[in-house]
Amino acid sequence: MSQNAIKKVFDLGDGRMIEIETGKLAKQADGSVVVKMGDTMLLATVVSSIGAKAGTDFLPLSVDYQEKYASTGRIPGGFLRREARLSDHEVLISRLVDRALRPMFPDDYHSDTQVMISLISADKNIMPDCLAGLAASAAIAVSDIPFNGPISEVRVARIDGNFVINPYLSDLERATIDFLVAGTEHDIVMVEGEADEISEEDMVAAIEFAHKAIVIQVQAQKELAEMVGKTIKRVYSHETHDEDLKAKIYAATYDKVYAIAKSNSAKQERGDAFGAILMDFIASLGEDLDDTTGFLAKKYFHDVQYDAIRNLVLDEGIRLDGRDSRTVRPIWSEIGYLPSAHGSAVFTRGETQSLTTVTLGAKSDEQMIDGAFFNGYQKFLLHYNFPGFSTGEVRPNRGAGRREIGHGNLAMRSLKKVIPMDDNPYTIRIVSDILESNGSSSMATVCAGTLALMDAGIKIKAPVSGIAMGLITDEKTGKYAILTDILGDEDHLGDMDFKVTGTEAGIVACQMDLKINGLKWEVLTAALKQAGEARLHILNEMKKTISAPREDYKPHAPRIVTLKIDKEFIGAVIGPGGKIIQEMQRETGATIAIEEKDNLGIVQIFADNKEAIDKAVSRIRAIAARPEVGEIYEGKVKTIMPFGAFVEIMPGKDGLLHISEIDWTRHETMEGVLNVGDIVQVKLLDVDKQGKLKLSRKALLPRPPRPEENKPAEA
Repeated sequence: MSQNAIKKVFDLGDGRMIEIETGKLAKQADGSVVVKMGDTMLLATVVSSIGAKAGTDFLPLSVDYQEKYASTGRIPGGFLRREARLSDHEVLISRLVDRALRPMFPDDYHSDTQVMISLISADKNIMPDCLAGLAASAAIAVSDIPFNGPISEVRVARIDGNFVINPYLSDLERATIDFLVAGTEHDIVMVEGEADEISEEDMVAAIEFAHKAIVIQVQAQKELAEMVGKTIKRVYSHETHDEDLKAKIYAATYDKVYAIAKSNSAKQERGDAFGAILMDFIASLGEDLDDTTGFLAKKYFHDVQYDAIRNLVLDEGIRLDGRDSRTVRPIWSEIGYLPSAHGSAVFTRGETQSLTTVTLGAKSDEQMIDGAFFNGYQKFLLHYNFPGFSTGEVRPNRGAGRREIGHGNLAMRSLKKVIPMDDNPYTIRIVSDILESNGSSSMATVCAGTLALMDAGIKIKAPVSGIAMGLITDEKTGKYAILTDILGDEDHLGDMDFKVTGTEAGIVACQMDLKINGLKWEVLTAALKQAGEARLHILNEMKKTISAPREDYKPHAPRIVTLKIDKEFIGAVIGPGGKIIQEMQRETGATIAIEEKDNLGIVQIFADNKEAIDKAVSRIRAIAARPEVGEIYEGKVKTIMPFGAFVEIMPGKDGLLHISEIDWTRHETMEGVLNVGDIVQVKLLDVDKQGKLKLSRKALLPRPPRPEENKPAEA
């Protein structure tokens, strides 16, 4: 069997090369490639079933990205010692690729399709996430699967004032912009990332710069497909149509749907009304109704809703809830709603509501990240929960899904930009529970998270708000409408979902998904400007509730005291096998963590009451203190020797109290003078070159008068 691979190599634009190889690995997949940059290698495969399951009117696409531990020369942790379910990091990359690929498949293609991307070799300085979209698209490009691509994804960062494509990990720490951008040869389809309070113009410039690199990568995939001979795609037929039924349902329901869309009704009321129209039409079919007709009727009725709602916006400028294109729904918020939480807030915008809490924890509460590419600890956590009741649905609670992980990550990106991590000693956990949802609960999480942080007394740099923008376009007429604060239906039926978060100074995070081709740069710029107006409006509403962080933490919130001790005392504080530190924690009730940093011991003492902290501080200072000559100490007699006693004046520090320094009396023996366990006050007279301590009790006692001083004066 031939092992000859077909390769395409191209320049990233700065002399760094990317190689795409096919025909060597995973040849039974419909398409497979290996993408290589430096020592980082990704294997991407795609398989799509022939035909589609009956009754399917969507694309059953799954995208999974996984990092193999062997790629970094590591063995997985845990009991099983093997790769398990996808980590949050892997889920987030899977979502990024999915969001870029999904709009590119034909609307009428419904085959089960699976894309798998594996990190099989890792260069620690070349991040694989910016290559995952390229790998996935290239695998489809060399297959016969119908696809309106290729697409590619790149990371664009601004480092030292200059834009860089796919920067090295070591340089990314200095970045003021960090976006992952996906697009086709002509259009942008997805953007996600974070920034340091940048302007709208800077954001557009970054996306434009990224698109130039995407064009090069798309062209390379086209050339590879020609080399492989996969320019002709498979023939398929996944849909049946009944044009007479479609015309009939449009004639019977369009005006009714348009009227309800224009009626300014609430979400539930509107949904019930739409449902009633559909049921009435299906009932009117009588004997003509069968499974196929019923399925097509629901499909065409969705098309009616799509057209009616969009036409209402484009023709009359009226939205489902009666707003114009720029108005933000009514907002109310409250802080301190939960008396026992360290910080809490309720944020409600229209029919979307988040109840968010902040919990302050110790260093031991940090989350351990044990991934193949990233491993370490993080002290800021944000978790987002989306229960079924928030949308009036019955849905089992199966834990966080990909949607929850993705929405929580966007809010986390936004808020971490304003938390002073270097000066903050706490592990911070934010939890957003969505209690109602009708449009952009992730942006409600950002707003509620900001309020809860300020309620908790965390000194954030500036409040952050977020807004979800939408877009409705008509390619035939060229009309378009940019929508502020979109509803759930506007997200579903619109052409763009664009979430932007920021402070008064600028943008800190964004997430954009496009469902159309040909978004003009001027439309994107206008959408960002309109989003900026909405963000400032929301910030002003939030400030009516709380405008700055509380001066202090809540009375019941835990406190952290940080001590710096000499490096040599770290072992003494910990003790053999952790005996000393465990004993201190048990006896004081405080949680104590210690680490070495910059040749110092950094000790964090964590407790929810001052007494526990004071006790722990006192004991640690006693252990780590250096005995000072001339100081007076209260010590315990530890050992009696013929020539004196050894007295412990600090934990682990004994000094010799010589028999001649016990008092002013001359003692021939130590018998009966002192006993083990006696508490005595002593003065430190000297520390010799070997560190031995010389103590004196006599120096603290008044000197008795000499015999001649007691003689009577001569007459």
